Amino acid sequence: MFALKKIVAPFLLPPGLFVVILIASGVLLAFKKNLRTGLVNIAIGSVLWMFSMAPIADALMRNLESGLHLAADPRGDVIILLGGGIYSDVTDFSGAGAPTEDMLGRIVTAVRLQRKLNIPVIISTGAVYPWETSEALIGRRFLIDLGVPPERIILEEQSRDTIENARFTKEICLKKGYTKPILVTSAFHMKRAAMSFGKVDFFVTPYPSYLNKAKQRKYNWMDYLPQDVTNSFTALREYAGLAFYKIAY
Repeated sequence: MFALKKIVAPFLLPPGLFVVILIASGVLLAFKKNLRTGLVNIAIGSVLWMFSMAPIADALMRNLESGLHLAADPRGDVIILLGGGIYSDVTDFSGAGAPTEDMLGRIVTAVRLQRKLNIPVIISTGAVYPWETSEALIGRRFLIDLGVPPERIILEEQSRDTIENARFTKEICLKKGYTKPILVTSAFHMKRAAMSFGKVDFFVTPYPSYLNKAKQRKYNWMDYLPQDVTNSFTALREYAGLAFYKIAY
């Protein structure tokens, strides 16, 4: 009964439910002599299933994280913390707004580095649209709550994307005399982030958070059932961003 529950449950909720609907409707259409439409539905359902499987998602993420590592003894004179999203108006412990799960991992990594090295933190993230809350302000509040002295936090609120993160933080670093910045962002985002800083001729030492797909893991049969497409879609978006940045900048 336990195994049956584990097999059936993934097909009762999205994305597994959509996989069942698409493949079942495709088979039905094929039997009703609407072969082309049926095959399209089956193909879409199969692709959705593929991207929701753990081995595929891990493979996509693993390639983004390849070559990254955590330095045992990091050295630098400033930490650059890149934004990763916020929940704008939620009620929080010390005010309104909270970081997303992705951003929270970046914040924790930056705090641990700051406590170890006792160097300033530049929070580089603005509001993409004028009506949005400043992500940097929410990040600052969390850094302070976690023990970073307010005077050791510098805000960069102009940037709207990764290339602007690089441009505006470079200006701050040059103005304040920082020459050995440590860059903190999610592991999957680090290649595009480091490339962006390279585009503006500013050397950074990468220090990724959420570095969790670099090593091969062993899979069991449950990992091949429909699960979550978030990691696969995040990775695909990052590949698209890498390609665009290489062409546009």
